Amino acid sequence: MTPYWELTFDADGDGDALERDRLLAQVTEHGVRDLVVFSHGWNNDRSGATALYRRFLAPFPRLAPKARLGYAGVIWPSMRFSDEPVPDFPGSVAAVAAAPRRGLDEGTRRALSETFPGRAAVVDRLAGMLDERPGGAGGLTEFGRLARSLADGEPACAADTDEAGEPAVSGGDPVAACEQFAEALDALDAAGGTARFSLPNPWDGAKELLRQLTYHQMKGRAGTVGERGLGPLLGRLAAVAPGVRVHLVGHSFGGRLVAFALRGLPEGVDTVKSVTLLQGAFSHYAFTARLPHAPDRAGALRDRQRRVDGPLVCCYSHFDAALGTFYPLASRLAGDDRSCVGSEIAAVLGPRWGALGHDGVQGVPGTARLDLAAALSGALPASGCVNVDAASVVRRGGAPTGAHSDIVHPELARLVMAAGRIG
Repeated sequence: MTPYWELTFDADGDGDALERDRLLAQVTEHGVRDLVVFSHGWNNDRSGATALYRRFLAPFPRLAPKARLGYAGVIWPSMRFSDEPVPDFPGSVAAVAAAPRRGLDEGTRRALSETFPGRAAVVDRLAGMLDERPGGAGGLTEFGRLARSLADGEPACAADTDEAGEPAVSGGDPVAACEQFAEALDALDAAGGTARFSLPNPWDGAKELLRQLTYHQMKGRAGTVGERGLGPLLGRLAAVAPGVRVHLVGHSFGGRLVAFALRGLPEGVDTVKSVTLLQGAFSHYAFTARLPHAPDRAGALRDRQRRVDGPLVCCYSHFDAALGTFYPLASRLAGDDRSCVGSEIAAVLGPRWGALGHDGVQGVPGTARLDLAAALSGALPASGCVNVDAASVVRRGGAPTGAHSDIVHPELARLVMAAGRIG
C-alpha cells in the first residue's frame, strides 16, 4: 500500500499542516494518477484506522497492476465501544469477549475520556451508575442528564436534512429511551436464539443510550471534518495536481465525512471521480431535493452527487443491526409498537428515519439499484447515485451492531475500483 499518506483532522476540521503539505508535494513526485482517500468511521485510535486501511486496500495493486495508485487515510477523532465486534480483526474479538454486556469496560471508559476531554469524572460516574443501577425513574433521568453533559461545549450536529426540528437521541425522555433500547436489545437476543423469560430492565438499555448519544456527536464531527477539512484540502490538491483522479471511500460515519467533503469542495473542482459509501451512517434522504414527508424541504447534501465526475455508490446490508435497528430508534424514539427489530423497526417508524447503509439512497430520481454481483459484472452506471446490496458479503457480526463493520472483503475493493474506473 504505497505511496501512502495520512491526513489528520481535529474535531473542528483543522488539519495537520505538515501532513497536508507532504501529500500536496509528493503526490506528483510519485506519479500518482488515481488517489484513493479512505475515511474510517467508529474507531478508537490511529493504529486501528491504519489497520483497517491496510487490510481493505491490500488487493488494489493486484487488481490493477498497471494503475498508478496512491492512498490517503483520513484520521479524525471518533470512537468505538469495545463491545462492538469487528470481523477479521482478532483484537476486536478478544475485546468484545472481555467487555461487560451492560457496563463499561476499561477500554470504553478510556476511549470516552479521550473523546470528551475534561469529562473523566462524568465518565466514571456513568460507569458506576451502570454497575449500581439505582432504582426508580430518577436514576435513569440522572444518567441521561450526565450522558448528555458529555457533549457540553461540542458544536451542534449538522442535520442530514434541512427539515426543521429534526429529532435526535439528544432530546426527549431518557427513561423512555432506555426502555425502548432495552426492548430492541432483547429482540435482537431473541432473534439470535437467546430466549428470555422476563421483561427487559430499562437499565439494560442505558448503555445503548450512552452509545447513541456518543455517536450523535461523532456524526456531527464527521460532517464538520468533511466540509471544513477534507473538502477544501481536495480543492488545494486539484490546484497543484489537476491530473490526479480522486476516489473517496468512507465507512459508517466516515461515509458521512467523505459525503460532506462534497459540500466543502470548491466550485469548479471536478477531480473527484467516484464516491463509495460503505454502511453509511447518515440519513438515506441526505441527497434528495424533496423530502417525501416534507416536499418543501431537502437533504443537506441536495444534488451534491453532481459534484462527482462519476458514480456515488452506496453499499447497504440488511444484516447491519446498528443501522437497521438502533439508527432509526436513535433518530426518532417511537412510542408505538416497540417489540420489534431490524426491518420491523423500520416498518414501525416508516422510511423517514432510515440510514443509507441499511437501505441505500432514497428520494433521488434515477438512482440505480443493483446487487453486488451485478455491480461487479459491468452493470455499474458511470454516473449518478447507485445503490448496491452488499448483503452477500456484509453479513457477519454479533449484537449490538450486527454486520456494520464487516467491510473488509475483496469484492468491496473491486467495487471501489469499478466505481472509479481504475485500471
